[in-house]
Amino acid sequence: MLDVILAVAAVRHILWHPHYRFGNRAMWLVLSLVVVMFGPIIYFVFGRGEEK
Repeated sequence: MLDVILAVAAVRHILWHPHYRFGNRAMWLVLSLVVVMFGPIIYFVFGRGEEK
């Protein structure tokens, strides 16, 4: 259940915020959806850019 919540939160954030520290939107979407448990965690730790 937690993995689904994290995946939905990550996908929502990826789609609404265009700024990333590493990579691009497509890479983060694929990573978040393919590696469902760890993809969102990796995104929130390494990929999420600063809010502007």
